[in-house]
Amino acid sequence: MLLCASLWSIAGIFIKQLPWHGLAVAAIRSLIAGLTFAVYMAVQHMRFRFDRRTLTAGVLAGSVYLCFATANKLTTAANAIVLQFTDPAFLVLYTAILYKKRPRGADLAVVLAVMGGITLFFFDQLGPSTALGNLVAVASGMFMAGMYLAVQQLETEERFSAILIGQLFAFLTGLPAVIVTRPVLNPTTLGCVLVLGVFQLGLAYILYVKASAYCPPLACALLGAVEPLLNPVWVLIFDGEKPGPFALAGGTVVIASVTLWCIFGKEKNADHAEQSSGAAG
Repeated sequence: MLLCASLWSIAGIFIKQLPWHGLAVAAIRSLIAGLTFAVYMAVQHMRFRFDRRTLTAGVLAGSVYLCFATANKLTTAANAIVLQFTDPAFLVLYTAILYKKRPRGADLAVVLAVMGGITLFFFDQLGPSTALGNLVAVASGMFMAGMYLAVQQLETEERFSAILIGQLFAFLTGLPAVIVTRPVLNPTTLGCVLVLGVFQLGLAYILYVKASAYCPPLACALLGAVEPLLNPVWVLIFDGEKPGPFALAGGTVVIASVTLWCIFGKEKNADHAEQSSGAAG
């Protein structure tokens, strides 16, 4: 699970290196990741399951891929990844709405804290393109929360199938952007998109599905927090992009709130902890 989260965290730096439209990045990355998944499922003799449940989970997963890649082009990598990490807060809201479960005081507290952290991002950089990117990043967290609720109902083969459907959905949705923008392919861009498709999205999700069968949900959630911590570090080292003071403060609030919620709420809130087991890019 730790290796999985580390692979997720390299998204920002490699997406930033691709001079392509965000949807084009998402499409080609998902095409490669989908091929990686298809090969793995074939080697493991897994059947492809296509029904309403896998389609729902797949569309939600594909929406995460599309939003995250686009957000990385419209805002900083730090903003994109930390705002996506708000998915546990949205899980609390979805559970209360869909399953009529009254949230505990701790649940409401973490939601308010996370939303407060999100607000700080908008104080740091007020440019319209950055604000739009922040909103798209929040949307990726919203879709991710929905994806976890949908995937929770699936068996192992169905989970792999749903993720494969998500890759196909992201590819088909972003394909028009590929046709219109005609992204330049050279050794550098080809290498970056191959790393993103095979390792950052393909292998990482294979590791997550496998780890979730052995690693306790709380451990998955805490190890998944490595992603937002490492992502801006890679971008700072290799791209020189520095998050602003309000973004740093907001990121600290978001990560600290979710982590403390997972630690101290694990006994009384096991269901929510299971739903928030990990983060995706």
